[in-house]
Amino acid sequence: MKVSVIIPTWNRGYIIEKTIQSVLNQTMSDLEILVCDDGSTDDTYEKVSAIKDPRIRWIPGGRGGRPAIPRNNGIREAKGEWLAFLDSDDEWLPEKLEKQLKLIEKENVKAASSDALRLIPGQGIIGNYLSFKKNRISFDDMLKVNEIITSSTIVHRSLFDEAGGFPEDEALKTIEDYAFWLRVATQTDFAYLIEPLIIYRDDAANSVRGIVESNVWKQRKEVFNDFIVWGKKRKNIEEFLKKANNNHLDAVNALKKPLLGISIEKIKTSLVQNFPGAHKIYAEVIRKIK
Repeated sequence: MKVSVIIPTWNRGYIIEKTIQSVLNQTMSDLEILVCDDGSTDDTYEKVSAIKDPRIRWIPGGRGGRPAIPRNNGIREAKGEWLAFLDSDDEWLPEKLEKQLKLIEKENVKAASSDALRLIPGQGIIGNYLSFKKNRISFDDMLKVNEIITSSTIVHRSLFDEAGGFPEDEALKTIEDYAFWLRVATQTDFAYLIEPLIIYRDDAANSVRGIVESNVWKQRKEVFNDFIVWGKKRKNIEEFLKKANNNHLDAVNALKKPLLGISIEKIKTSLVQNFPGAHKIYAEVIRKIK
Protein backbone atom coordinates (compact mmCIF):
# COMPACT_ATOMS: atom_id res chain seq x y z
CA MET A 1 0.00 0.00 0.00
CA LYS A 2 1.50 3.32 -1.11
CA VAL A 3 -0.75 5.95 0.54
CA SER A 4 -3.25 5.90 3.40
CA VAL A 5 -5.64 8.85 3.20
CA ILE A 6 -6.99 9.81 6.64
CA ILE A 7 -10.27 11.74 6.70
CA PRO A 8 -11.53 12.72 10.18
CA THR A 9 -15.23 13.57 10.20
CA TRP A 10 -18.15 14.61 12.35
CA ASN A 11 -21.64 15.18 10.95
CA ARG A 12 -20.46 15.87 7.41
CA GLY A 13 -23.07 13.78 5.60
CA TYR A 14 -23.94 16.81 3.48
CA ILE A 15 -20.48 16.92 1.85
CA ILE A 16 -18.47 13.78 2.66
CA GLU A 17 -19.24 12.13 -0.70
CA LYS A 18 -17.62 14.97 -2.62
CA THR A 19 -14.53 14.80 -0.39
CA ILE A 20 -14.12 11.05 -0.86
CA GLN A 21 -14.74 11.27 -4.59
CA SER A 22 -11.87 13.75 -4.90
CA VAL A 23 -9.58 11.03 -3.52
CA LEU A 24 -11.02 8.34 -5.78
CA ASN A 25 -10.36 10.68 -8.72
CA GLN A 26 -6.61 10.77 -8.03
CA THR A 27 -4.32 9.87 -10.94
CA MET A 28 -2.60 7.33 -8.69
CA SER A 29 -4.77 4.51 -7.38
CA ASP A 30 -2.53 2.65 -4.91
CA LEU A 31 -4.25 4.02 -1.84
CA GLU A 32 -6.73 3.35 0.93
CA ILE A 33 -9.23 5.80 2.42
CA LEU A 34 -9.83 5.76 6.16
CA VAL A 35 -12.92 7.75 7.15
CA CYS A 36 -12.41 8.25 10.88
CA ASP A 37 -15.60 9.16 12.69
CA ASP A 38 -15.84 11.34 15.79
CA GLY A 39 -19.30 10.28 16.94
CA SER A 40 -21.44 11.52 14.04
CA THR A 41 -25.19 11.61 14.63
CA ASP A 42 -26.27 12.41 11.07
CA ASP A 43 -26.15 10.24 7.94
CA THR A 44 -22.38 10.39 7.44
CA TYR A 45 -21.99 6.62 7.85
CA GLU A 46 -24.77 5.89 5.37
CA LYS A 47 -23.30 8.27 2.80
CA VAL A 48 -19.86 6.67 3.12
CA SER A 49 -21.25 3.12 3.02
CA ALA A 50 -23.09 3.89 -0.21
CA ILE A 51 -19.79 4.43 -2.03
CA LYS A 52 -18.90 0.95 -3.21
CA ASP A 53 -15.13 0.94 -3.36
CA PRO A 54 -13.06 -1.64 -1.43
CA ARG A 55 -10.37 0.92 -0.71
CA ILE A 56 -12.68 2.78 1.70
CA ARG A 57 -12.71 1.84 5.40
CA TRP A 58 -14.94 3.29 8.11
CA ILE A 59 -13.14 3.76 11.43
CA PRO A 60 -15.79 4.28 14.14
CA GLY A 61 -15.20 6.44 17.20
CA GLY A 62 -17.03 8.16 20.02
CA ARG A 63 -17.43 11.92 20.28
CA GLY A 64 -14.12 13.49 21.28
CA GLY A 65 -14.68 16.96 19.87
CA ARG A 66 -11.06 17.36 18.86
CA PRO A 67 -9.78 16.64 15.31
CA ALA A 68 -6.62 15.06 16.70
CA ILE A 69 -8.54 12.07 18.08
CA PRO A 70 -10.00 10.67 14.83
CA ARG A 71 -6.79 11.53 12.97
CA ASN A 72 -4.78 9.50 15.47
CA ASN A 73 -7.25 6.63 15.17
CA GLY A 74 -6.57 6.68 11.45
CA ILE A 75 -2.82 6.74 11.92
CA ARG A 76 -3.04 3.62 14.06
CA GLU A 77 -5.14 1.82 11.42
CA ALA A 78 -3.19 2.98 8.37
CA LYS A 79 -1.35 0.44 6.22
CA GLY A 80 0.34 2.81 3.77
CA GLU A 81 3.97 3.81 3.47
CA TRP A 82 2.79 7.42 3.23
CA LEU A 83 0.00 9.06 5.25
CA ALA A 84 -2.01 11.89 3.70
CA PHE A 85 -4.56 13.97 5.59
CA LEU A 86 -7.79 15.45 4.27
CA ASP A 87 -10.49 17.23 6.26
CA SER A 88 -13.96 16.00 5.45
CA ASP A 89 -15.18 19.25 3.88
CA ASP A 90 -12.13 19.85 1.67
CA GLU A 91 -11.29 18.39 -1.74
CA TRP A 92 -8.17 17.34 -3.62
CA LEU A 93 -7.43 18.17 -7.23
CA PRO A 94 -6.84 15.01 -9.35
CA GLU A 95 -3.02 15.13 -9.55
CA LYS A 96 -2.44 16.05 -5.91
CA LEU A 97 -0.79 12.83 -4.73
CA GLU A 98 1.11 12.14 -7.94
CA LYS A 99 2.68 15.60 -8.04
CA GLN A 100 3.61 15.55 -4.37
CA LEU A 101 5.26 12.14 -4.47
CA LYS A 102 7.35 13.22 -7.46
CA LEU A 103 8.40 16.40 -5.65
CA ILE A 104 9.26 14.46 -2.49
CA GLU A 105 11.60 12.24 -4.50
CA LYS A 106 13.17 15.25 -6.22
CA GLU A 107 13.72 17.19 -2.98
CA ASN A 108 14.74 14.08 -0.99
CA VAL A 109 12.45 14.87 1.94
CA LYS A 110 9.82 12.91 3.85
CA ALA A 111 6.88 15.32 3.82
CA ALA A 112 5.09 17.69 1.46
CA SER A 113 2.32 20.27 1.40
CA SER A 114 0.90 22.80 -1.03
CA ASP A 115 -1.12 25.95 -1.40
CA ALA A 116 -4.91 25.74 -1.69
CA LEU A 117 -7.78 27.38 -3.48
CA ARG A 118 -9.83 29.16 -0.82
CA LEU A 119 -13.55 28.50 -1.10
CA ILE A 120 -16.01 30.51 0.99
CA PRO A 121 -19.56 29.11 1.06
CA GLY A 122 -21.89 31.50 -0.71
CA GLN A 123 -19.01 33.22 -2.52
CA GLY A 124 -17.15 30.40 -4.24
CA ILE A 125 -13.39 30.27 -4.83
CA ILE A 126 -11.86 33.67 -4.14
CA GLY A 127 -8.15 32.97 -4.70
CA ASN A 128 -5.21 31.14 -3.20
CA TYR A 129 -4.94 30.71 0.57
CA LEU A 130 -1.23 31.17 1.29
CA SER A 131 1.46 33.66 0.31
CA PHE A 132 4.44 31.36 0.91
CA LYS A 133 6.75 31.27 -2.14
CA LYS A 134 9.70 28.99 -1.33
CA ASN A 135 9.96 25.37 -2.47
CA ARG A 136 10.55 24.10 1.07
CA ILE A 137 9.02 24.83 4.47
CA SER A 138 11.53 24.54 7.30
CA PHE A 139 11.24 24.58 11.08
CA ASP A 140 12.34 28.23 11.07
CA ASP A 141 9.55 29.11 8.63
CA MET A 142 7.06 27.40 10.92
CA LEU A 143 8.21 29.41 13.94
CA LYS A 144 6.74 32.55 12.37
CA VAL A 145 3.33 31.21 11.37
CA ASN A 146 1.80 27.88 10.44
CA GLU A 147 2.41 27.65 6.69
CA ILE A 148 0.98 24.13 6.37
CA ILE A 149 -2.61 23.36 5.39
CA THR A 150 -3.36 19.96 6.88
CA SER A 151 -5.54 18.83 3.97
CA SER A 152 -2.57 19.35 1.65
CA THR A 153 -0.08 17.22 3.59
CA ILE A 154 1.53 13.86 2.94
CA VAL A 155 4.04 12.44 5.43
CA HIS A 156 6.19 9.30 5.52
CA ARG A 157 4.99 6.95 8.24
CA SER A 158 8.51 6.63 9.73
CA LEU A 159 8.21 10.20 11.05
CA PHE A 160 5.44 9.19 13.44
CA ASP A 161 7.85 7.02 15.44
CA GLU A 162 9.46 10.19 16.76
CA ALA A 163 6.72 12.80 16.34
CA GLY A 164 3.98 10.59 17.75
CA GLY A 165 0.48 11.59 16.74
CA PHE A 166 -1.45 14.84 16.78
CA PRO A 167 -1.57 16.15 20.37
CA GLU A 168 -5.02 15.63 21.88
CA ASP A 169 -4.76 18.25 24.64
CA GLU A 170 -7.96 20.32 24.92
CA ALA A 171 -5.87 23.51 24.91
CA LEU A 172 -4.71 22.65 21.39
CA LYS A 173 -8.19 21.93 20.05
CA THR A 174 -7.92 24.07 16.91
CA ILE A 175 -4.13 24.22 16.64
CA GLU A 176 -3.11 20.60 17.15
CA ASP A 177 -1.98 20.53 13.52
CA TYR A 178 0.47 23.40 14.08
CA ALA A 179 1.87 21.64 17.14
CA PHE A 180 2.30 18.39 15.21
CA TRP A 181 3.90 19.94 12.11
CA LEU A 182 6.50 21.64 14.32
CA ARG A 183 7.49 18.20 15.62
CA VAL A 184 7.69 16.79 12.10
CA ALA A 185 9.77 19.78 10.95
CA THR A 186 12.56 18.77 13.35
CA GLN A 187 13.04 15.66 11.20
CA THR A 188 12.48 16.90 7.66
CA ASP A 189 11.66 19.96 5.62
CA PHE A 190 8.32 19.95 3.81
CA ALA A 191 8.57 20.04 0.03
CA TYR A 192 6.14 22.80 -0.96
CA LEU A 193 4.18 23.26 -4.16
CA ILE A 194 3.08 26.84 -4.76
CA GLU A 195 0.50 25.40 -7.15
CA PRO A 196 -2.80 24.86 -5.29
CA LEU A 197 -3.54 21.14 -5.10
CA ILE A 198 -6.61 21.28 -2.89
CA ILE A 199 -9.84 23.20 -2.41
CA TYR A 200 -9.94 24.47 1.16
CA ARG A 201 -13.45 25.21 2.42
CA ASP A 202 -13.14 28.22 4.73
CA ASP A 203 -16.34 27.73 6.70
CA ALA A 204 -15.67 28.63 10.32
CA ALA A 205 -19.38 28.51 11.20
CA ASN A 206 -19.45 24.76 10.54
CA SER A 207 -16.07 23.84 11.97
CA VAL A 208 -14.49 23.57 15.38
CA ARG A 209 -12.86 26.97 14.76
CA GLY A 210 -16.27 28.59 15.01
CA ILE A 211 -16.84 27.54 18.62
CA VAL A 212 -13.37 27.98 20.11
CA GLU A 213 -11.96 31.29 21.28
CA SER A 214 -8.85 32.22 19.32
CA ASN A 215 -6.27 34.58 20.68
CA VAL A 216 -3.15 34.39 18.60
CA TRP A 217 -0.78 34.83 21.53
CA LYS A 218 -2.57 32.27 23.67
CA GLN A 219 -2.40 29.86 20.75
CA ARG A 220 1.31 30.46 20.22
CA LYS A 221 1.95 30.05 23.93
CA GLU A 222 0.15 26.69 23.96
CA VAL A 223 1.76 25.42 20.76
CA PHE A 224 5.30 26.18 21.85
CA ASN A 225 4.69 24.91 25.36
CA ASP A 226 3.55 21.62 23.84
CA PHE A 227 6.67 21.49 21.69
CA ILE A 228 8.95 22.16 24.67
CA VAL A 229 7.34 19.39 26.74
CA TRP A 230 7.64 16.98 23.81
CA GLY A 231 11.16 18.10 22.88
CA LYS A 232 12.64 17.65 26.34
CA LYS A 233 12.02 13.92 25.96
CA ARG A 234 13.93 13.76 22.66
CA LYS A 235 17.61 13.72 21.79
CA ASN A 236 19.60 15.98 19.47
CA ILE A 237 17.01 18.74 19.07
CA GLU A 238 18.52 21.28 21.46
CA GLU A 239 18.66 24.01 18.80
CA PHE A 240 15.00 23.52 17.95
CA LEU A 241 14.11 23.67 21.65
CA LYS A 242 16.00 26.91 22.10
CA LYS A 243 14.11 28.56 19.25
CA ALA A 244 10.77 27.24 20.50
CA ASN A 245 11.49 28.49 24.01
CA ASN A 246 12.22 31.99 22.67
CA ASN A 247 8.90 32.02 20.82
CA HIS A 248 7.09 30.75 23.90
CA LEU A 249 8.54 33.61 25.95
CA ASP A 250 7.52 36.11 23.26
CA ALA A 251 3.94 34.86 23.48
CA VAL A 252 3.92 34.97 27.28
CA ASN A 253 5.21 38.56 27.23
CA ALA A 254 2.68 39.58 24.57
CA LEU A 255 -0.16 38.26 26.74
CA LYS A 256 0.96 40.71 29.42
CA LYS A 257 0.11 43.51 26.98
CA PRO A 258 -3.65 43.06 26.49
CA LEU A 259 -4.06 45.96 24.08
CA LEU A 260 -1.61 44.31 21.67
CA GLY A 261 -3.43 41.00 21.93
CA ILE A 262 -6.81 42.64 21.34
CA SER A 263 -5.49 44.58 18.34
CA ILE A 264 -4.09 41.50 16.67
CA GLU A 265 -7.30 39.58 17.28
CA LYS A 266 -9.37 42.37 15.75
CA ILE A 267 -7.11 42.43 12.71
CA LYS A 268 -7.41 38.67 12.32
CA THR A 269 -11.19 38.57 12.75
CA SER A 270 -11.83 41.46 10.39
CA LEU A 271 -9.53 40.17 7.69
CA VAL A 272 -10.63 36.56 7.74
CA GLN A 273 -14.33 37.39 7.72
CA ASN A 274 -14.36 40.19 5.18
CA PHE A 275 -11.49 40.09 2.74
CA PRO A 276 -10.19 37.67 0.07
CA GLY A 277 -6.62 36.64 0.74
CA ALA A 278 -7.00 37.48 4.42
CA HIS A 279 -4.73 34.68 5.61
CA LYS A 280 -1.87 36.17 3.57
CA ILE A 281 -2.22 39.59 5.20
CA TYR A 282 -2.60 38.11 8.67
CA ALA A 283 0.55 36.05 8.21
CA GLU A 284 2.45 39.17 7.21
CA VAL A 285 1.19 40.98 10.35
CA ILE A 286 2.57 38.19 12.54
CA ARG A 287 5.89 38.23 10.65
CA LYS A 288 6.25 41.98 11.20
CA ILE A 289 5.61 41.60 14.92
CA LYS A 290 8.16 38.81 15.11
